[in-house]
Amino acid sequence: MLDGHLLLGWLSFTVIVYLLSLPGPSAAYFGLTGNEPLSILPLNSLPEENVGRAHYKLCDRLKLEKKQRRMCRRDPGVAETLREAITMSALECQYQFRFERWNCTLEGRHRANILKRGFKETAFLYAISSAGLTHAMAKACSAGRMERCTCDEAPDLENRKAWQWGGCGDNLKYANKFVKDFLGKRSNKDLRARVDMHNTNVGMKVIKAGVETTCKCHGVSGSCTVQTCWRQLLPFHEIGKQLKSRYEASVKVGSSTNEQQQPPQQQQPLPGLNDQIPRTMDLLHIEDSPSFCRPSKYSSGTAARKCYKDKNCDAICCGRGHNTQSREVTRPCQCQVRWCCYVECKQCTQREEVYTCKG
Repeated sequence: MLDGHLLLGWLSFTVIVYLLSLPGPSAAYFGLTGNEPLSILPLNSLPEENVGRAHYKLCDRLKLEKKQRRMCRRDPGVAETLREAITMSALECQYQFRFERWNCTLEGRHRANILKRGFKETAFLYAISSAGLTHAMAKACSAGRMERCTCDEAPDLENRKAWQWGGCGDNLKYANKFVKDFLGKRSNKDLRARVDMHNTNVGMKVIKAGVETTCKCHGVSGSCTVQTCWRQLLPFHEIGKQLKSRYEASVKVGSSTNEQQQPPQQQQPLPGLNDQIPRTMDLLHIEDSPSFCRPSKYSSGTAARKCYKDKNCDAICCGRGHNTQSREVTRPCQCQVRWCCYVECKQCTQREEVYTCKG
């Protein structure tokens, strides 16, 4: 199966998310947890003149909180890394939920309303945002795109089997420190704030848990007399899969008082300020999600959504059934390599059926 990122068709665009910081100096948010709408702009949206200060303009476009903007401006590599983190998080979210009723709709109105609630979907947005930022920063360090960090030297790596430290490891230590400083400490005065912080931390912990030691052999005729080893993060697609699994197993810890009130007999008492959030790697939510079947302030519903007959039509279409449309498609086929680098293909036409949910 092709990687889902290729299927999204966003390779020629970069997602820039305009972020709105919550009131108060202790609240700093980033990524898909912002409240302003997404804007999709070409990669060359920044003017070429004054390249040395181009990152200043990008930092300003991201609408960061004052401390975040200062951290963004002090290293030219940070701005592009922030943009990469947002893009990566958005693509992965939409890939992981491509077969679900909620398909990670990121239009400003729907996303902003979800962020006001304590749904499982809200939990995933917090986790994938912090994971994306941590992953992108660690990779940017090892790729030499940052002035304030470089490869992970890992001085605590245990030497065994003639290991030698070498290569260029992803600098997770710096990335974690940067993300914690960048996001800052949020208020823990209520359950919702503590749950948001917990889910943010889960995203960072999943990145840390996925660090692998990669080694390369050296020696005569590949004898592997010496191994050069370095630490490397998992591909972000694997991180997305893990967070999706945690979304599916998300634990409910309370009931929300945001916007709508449940009947008193169905409400669970909110923990007091001294009550602790469970120490777990599970994502946490505080209220049940809507069905996402019909248009609402949380999604546009599933009417006319494409589905796969034997895979998810029944679930996505919410029992309304689906339409079947037959169409002819022409694709390259029977391709053969001619000479060194020329590929010759025939054009084959075939009929295929497309299934979409009824309204």
